[in-house]
Amino acid sequence: MVNVQKGILVECDEAMKQFLLHLDETFALGKKFIIQDLDERHLFISQDILDTLQTKVDDLMDRISFPITEREG
Repeated sequence: MVNVQKGILVECDEAMKQFLLHLDETFALGKKFIIQDLDERHLFISQDILDTLQTKVDDLMDRISFPITEREG
């Protein structure tokens, strides 16, 4: 029996790719999830980690986002 891992192709900018590589290398999601590093903008990742990864990326975006408020006067 052959174990075939299902994956998803991810396209991102270089900064996001470095973040994803860091998460993978440090086991920040509990396991390695990058199946293959294809080029400077594409990764092939495990499909089963997608929801956890999306939550982690959303948390990062929330932390680095600043609310836009209108100036008074």
